[in-house]
Amino acid sequence: MQPQDYSRRVAYRPPAAWYRRISNRLGVLLTSLGLAPRGAVTLTVLGRKSGKPRRIPVLVTPYRGEDYLVALAGESDWVRNVRAAGGQAVIRRRSAHPVHLTEVPVDGRSEIIAEYLRSGARWGAKAAAQQARFYFGLDPDPTLTQIRAVAGYYPVFRATYRRGAGQDAHGGTGDRASSG
Repeated sequence: MQPQDYSRRVAYRPPAAWYRRISNRLGVLLTSLGLAPRGAVTLTVLGRKSGKPRRIPVLVTPYRGEDYLVALAGESDWVRNVRAAGGQAVIRRRSAHPVHLTEVPVDGRSEIIAEYLRSGARWGAKAAAQQARFYFGLDPDPTLTQIRAVAGYYPVFRATYRRGAGQDAHGGTGDRASSG
């Protein structure tokens, strides 16, 4: 089975029905429990229309001491919900980590997307090449210039972990949301 293809150059690339069913049920369960691959978390944000909590599995990309979320589908519901919620959200991996998500301007996204692609290499060269192709429509080893050309189609958010009772600077109790 091929990965979900998000490489089209449009504002929003909706997931296939099979992907949405798996992601919304199994993906949320596994990431919430910390049983998904390292860096996979559940993002919870209030729906912009319903006001109800909406959950979606996403990958956290560590870059220069900060954590980032890359919106592979572009202007997806979770992106619009984060904007409507003023960036207030919760990241869950075993435990809840309240965060403030700040959107990165287009000119600051390229290096973070490049890091996202480099982090995919941990699953092997074939997986990294598939990520570049299916998620970004790029060659297996894209240059920063090639990534810059598509960065406007992929919103990126920096996660700032909020302190709470009994929590450390990352919103957790000693383990970052992106830890395994």
